[in-house]
Amino acid sequence: MTSIGKVTTIMRHPVKSLRGEEVAETRIMNYGLYGDRSHALMDGDRFYTATQNKELLGFHAAFDGEEQDKKYPPVKIYGPEEQTFYWHEAACLSTFEELAGKPLTQQSYTPEHVPFGAIEEEHLLIVNAASIEHLEKTLGREIDWRRFRPNLIVSLNDDVPFSEEKLIGQKISLGEAGIEIVRPCERCSIINIDPETLHTDPAVLKTVYQQYENCFGMYAKVLKAGRVRVGDDLKKN
Repeated sequence: MTSIGKVTTIMRHPVKSLRGEEVAETRIMNYGLYGDRSHALMDGDRFYTATQNKELLGFHAAFDGEEQDKKYPPVKIYGPEEQTFYWHEAACLSTFEELAGKPLTQQSYTPEHVPFGAIEEEHLLIVNAASIEHLEKTLGREIDWRRFRPNLIVSLNDDVPFSEEKLIGQKISLGEAGIEIVRPCERCSIINIDPETLHTDPAVLKTVYQQYENCFGMYAKVLKAGRVRVGDDLKKN
């Protein structure tokens, strides 16, 4: 196997459409990162997301405790006004219902399986650090990469922006896990929203559309579950 780069950041989102947490290590499950999008707000039979209300991005969620096989650790949520509460507490649903201005329900899954829809269109979303830098140069300023909601940020050895697109169909080992790069991620207006300030900047999506054919990052599917850590080599089979 040939080393082609390293994992530099691992990011999971315990609650769909809320900001997530950076972790030094976790497991890649058959559906993606352990606990990624494992909890969601529902508006009837539809997910209630930042597409409907960008204010959701003002909250961030993290697991409070060690990873478990049968159930997730409690999910702790931090709000923009320094409020904190747990997913299972009444304050959680009431806070988001007040934000939405209508009744919502909560959906959660198990560590064994999180379905498509909750975790977007594929198991994992990977972004190349060199591509972020290239976009920043094109825009003429730094941007918060969390707006792209990646699971993994990688640094490829060639340090060439968008060289990740040449990996489509390639099988990659990282840590104890194995993945296959599937296709580029087509972007929507969510990437215009700064996850820290909630400021909307239409130039981001406009640039991605005009310069990169509206794609940024690569989707991957899981071939083999296993532990992954920041600093792990990416090895092409």
